[in-house]
Amino acid sequence: MTGPADGGLEDQVSPKTAAALRAAMTRLFEGRAQRTDGRLTKENLYKEAQVSRATMNRAHAVLAEWDAHLAAHGRVTPGEAKRDAAIADLKKRLTAKTQECTLLENKLKAAYTAISALFHDNQALRQQLDKDVSATITPIRPCGPRQRR
Repeated sequence: MTGPADGGLEDQVSPKTAAALRAAMTRLFEGRAQRTDGRLTKENLYKEAQVSRATMNRAHAVLAEWDAHLAAHGRVTPGEAKRDAAIADLKKRLTAKTQECTLLENKLKAAYTAISALFHDNQALRQQLDKDVSATITPIRPCGPRQRR
């Protein structure tokens, strides 16, 4: 619960403190944290504003704005959103490359099978040729100038 028991949203902090909390809130929402890691937590809010947690808890209107913004926009900072988008893009690209590698691997296996079959056919044809060649081979006479008779 961020508000007082009577349901009002009146800040029980000085205007200077409320302004510091709002400035810190703006920096956190815009991803420009100066004193924290930038995560959208109340701990970072009071540290960014350089006030105590108890002081922040008395700023009911500021905390109501904080809660409303988080409800509307979520807890993701702009930097985290960019990171998440980059991760999603990389996962998509990895999936596409994995599919491409699988396709190429299948083509390689098919080529290996075809080359292997051709090699064995070639070996069989060479053996067949060796069996069919006659024992005597008549050389072809060399081509040269013909002699007239």
